[in-house]
Amino acid sequence: MSIDDGDTSLPPIVLVHGLWMTPRSWEHWVARYESRGFQVLAPPYPGFEVEVEALRKDTSPIEKLTIDAVADHYEEIIRGLDVAPIIMGHSFGGTLTQLLLDRGLGCAAVAIDSALVRGIRRLPISQIRSLLPALDNPAHRHQAVPFTSDQFHYAFTNLLSKEDSKAVYDRYHIAAPGRIIWDGALANFQPHSDAKVDFKRPGRAPLLFIAGSEDHIMPAAVNKANFKLQKQNESVTEYVEFAGRCHFTCGQDGWEPLADFALSWALRYARPGIHTHVSELAGAGASR
Repeated sequence: MSIDDGDTSLPPIVLVHGLWMTPRSWEHWVARYESRGFQVLAPPYPGFEVEVEALRKDTSPIEKLTIDAVADHYEEIIRGLDVAPIIMGHSFGGTLTQLLLDRGLGCAAVAIDSALVRGIRRLPISQIRSLLPALDNPAHRHQAVPFTSDQFHYAFTNLLSKEDSKAVYDRYHIAAPGRIIWDGALANFQPHSDAKVDFKRPGRAPLLFIAGSEDHIMPAAVNKANFKLQKQNESVTEYVEFAGRCHFTCGQDGWEPLADFALSWALRYARPGIHTHVSELAGAGASR
């Protein structure tokens, strides 16, 4: 596929943000992809339509969010497009990306530093430590759970200086829905967890996992375990690990080659000519 400006054959790109973040976290990627002629959507979670600063003042839109509610929200947006998009998700956005593929959506997908889906049993110490502020008290399941700047530095920006990490924290950080953290991180202990996909689902779009070697909250080992499960699918499934990348990889210095690699891979394997509103793959038989 060509990436010339104004090429109407290009699929749209849907960017799905993760927890403790908003679509603002994609600001550089949106500009880069739009400059190459792509239609780029970076929708917020339902209730997150205001800016970071407003969500910090009023966390009520965050507190009651569920995995299914967010996935349904993105499904509605994607089904409103004329052409199946490339879906890229970071962190919990990677979980959502897998859930959306399981619903028959997308022409290709990239999961970056993906959070968990049911079936992944790897829980490295750094991941437990990163998630402990949300999991150390059952009451947090019904609350919006923020990180302190020090907790954020460990979980997201461990390769940045404290000063640079604080700047990232001030620009991007918001509280996260406790229920989503509990239902996602503990998916293997909840038989009805919404973070569940059919790894052998027929017709699933091609999927690339990108992991960072120094990621604390969603370590490479977790992403590799997820890849091995998705590798059961007969569709194209690949895994790439980038050295020297932390969880803030989409904004960390040197993000441009990563963004270009993700897009080039998606274009290479994208299934052409699939329209979301008529695709048989997006019908009632999609796994939920």
